[in-house]
Amino acid sequence: MDKASGNAIRLSRESTVRLRSGAAMPIIGYGVYQARGDDCKNGVKAALQSGYRQIDSAQAYHNETLVGAGVANSGVPRSQVFITSKFMPGHTVPTEDEVFDHLVKSPRRFTPETPRPPEGHLDLLLIHAPRPNEEARAVHWKALARAQKEGWARDIGVSNFGVKHLGALPEPLPAVNQIELHPWCQQRDIVQYCQDKGIVVQAYCPIVRADPKRLGDPVAVKIAQKHGKEVPQVLIRWSLQKGYVPLPKSVTPERIQSNLDVFDFELDAEDMAALDSLDEGAKGACSWNPVDNP
Repeated sequence: MDKASGNAIRLSRESTVRLRSGAAMPIIGYGVYQARGDDCKNGVKAALQSGYRQIDSAQAYHNETLVGAGVANSGVPRSQVFITSKFMPGHTVPTEDEVFDHLVKSPRRFTPETPRPPEGHLDLLLIHAPRPNEEARAVHWKALARAQKEGWARDIGVSNFGVKHLGALPEPLPAVNQIELHPWCQQRDIVQYCQDKGIVVQAYCPIVRADPKRLGDPVAVKIAQKHGKEVPQVLIRWSLQKGYVPLPKSVTPERIQSNLDVFDFELDAEDMAALDSLDEGAKGACSWNPVDNP
């Protein structure tokens, strides 16, 4: 993925980033956090029919089966859809077998009628949070590595991991770290570490959960007006040009489509610098952001 200003416009909805396994991950994904019932199924269907090819779910979202139904109803073959799920750790240190028994439930929820590879697989499996401690994280990671070795988790990674969490993990290196990222919460030390290590950075909350205060920020509004775009589109484009993989979320068909219409304009160096200047550090987060957990 080329982040240079002169070549950023070449990005398209078909663009991908290469993961450690060699798999190609689409550079934008559809998030389903808090999506329930028909909103989830229809949202996934609408996203895939609009052109998304990556869906981001999690065990803690309690909607993996709904996502699977949305994929099945979309008319898009499962083989063309990149699906991510996440395992949420508890507050005690488990055994590797206990973690593995939780992990294996996810592919069966997405495709219950064909629970074995290649259909019954996950393209990406993440640890959802770095809790409760270093010992537990090592156990969780070994269980994910086992899932990858068995072939039904093609790539493995983490979410909400800070630099100290990443540095203490046993091998292999994660393929992905999924963290909150937008102009007001840029987490630059984590991003730099990941980029130095070849860990792909996924950006959740890229449109700040449609917070009216953020979407009304004069800097962002001015840039949106300059390009004839909406502020959420500018924020998603900022993520893309930073080299991140944004995961916007909506259950409204019009907004689902709008969030994907970000490949016909380019933010120039002045735009990017103005958005970069909005960083508020940790206080700029709009969600649960446990990157400083022990």
